[in-house]
Amino acid sequence: MRRADRLFRIVEYLKARRTVVRAQDLADLLEVSLRTIYRDMADLMTSGTPIIGEAGTGYVLDKHYLVKPLMFDVEELEALALGAQMVQSWSDPSLTKSAHTALDKIHATLPSDLSNSLLDEVLFSFSPQARPIIKVDFTSIRRAIHTRHKVAFHYYNEKQEPTRRTVRPLALAFFAPVWVLLGWCEKRNDFRNFRLDRISDLIIMDVVFYQENGKTLDDFKKQESERNA
Repeated sequence: MRRADRLFRIVEYLKARRTVVRAQDLADLLEVSLRTIYRDMADLMTSGTPIIGEAGTGYVLDKHYLVKPLMFDVEELEALALGAQMVQSWSDPSLTKSAHTALDKIHATLPSDLSNSLLDEVLFSFSPQARPIIKVDFTSIRRAIHTRHKVAFHYYNEKQEPTRRTVRPLALAFFAPVWVLLGWCEKRNDFRNFRLDRISDLIIMDVVFYQENGKTLDDFKKQESERNA
């Protein structure tokens, strides 16, 4: 769980009870250590959240405190709805589900007039018939990027000639209608872009790579910026 999500959960948990809550109960609920809870509570209190208590005694939220709901205007909601449709049209099922779950959460916090605006879709994104066919697992690549596991695969050039590559996956980029894997190619000893529709026999290796100067996503962005300057 992201730290921001955990802090929100803590405030929501305290708001729902309005009685003293032990740090250990929060640690058990969120599956983190007591030290993490103590640090989170200190950060919340420092940021102005009216929490009363301290380590060893428990915590309670001021009964007059309200968590303000997220507020959007109509155009912001249209952008979010269109973004979710574009994810559905061009991405993998896991990310599609997450996009719609996020919209559901936003929908639940909106007043009725804005909620109706979110449902009244007037912008659409459709998946074209000419969409390149991706035969590798999109979701596994995304996870390999987050966990920093090397990947190996066959890559086919425009002449359909294959080469075997071992790559440090750094990011995925969408250049409609093509998805591209950005990574450090160990065969070429340089950054390379790989179209997902030209990748086959993908393997997520049991090898974790670490950040090295000259081989990171920031290095890639810097290189591209200098090249396009």
